[in-house]
Amino acid sequence: IDELNCWLGVVLAQGPPEEIREKLLHIQHRLFDIGGELSLPGHDAIDGDDIAGLEGWIQQYNETLPPLKEFILPGGGQAAAFTHVARAVCRRAERHLTALSGTEEGINPQSLVYLNRLSDLLFVLARVLTGRDSDGEVYWDRRRPGRT
Repeated sequence: IDELNCWLGVVLAQGPPEEIREKLLHIQHRLFDIGGELSLPGHDAIDGDDIAGLEGWIQQYNETLPPLKEFILPGGGQAAAFTHVARAVCRRAERHLTALSGTEEGINPQSLVYLNRLSDLLFVLARVLTGRDSDGEVYWDRRRPGRT
């Protein structure tokens, strides 16, 4: 969780648009809340409203993007590339927290859902930042020359 929060700080250091900056700062605070939950088992700081907020942002930004027809390769300018790294770290944090919830009691299940939705939001934000900072997305080419 701490590593993810640090990567979001790296994204913020790239100067994203103010609207995205505000959302990432909000998310950084929520990640600290998840850290608090982990240090105080049974203390729940993340709830359905937090998840609904992420889902609303995903929908808001997805409406501005072209539909995906193929997988995209991570990249697209510094802010987008760092956002892709944050997305991958978020997925790892989700896997670790899921494993921890199988052995420890008191893990807030809403925090697991929050991390899952956050990784989706980070993917969408990476796409938005790619459109702002580069020549566009690079799609995975399953038929590229030399592929067996």
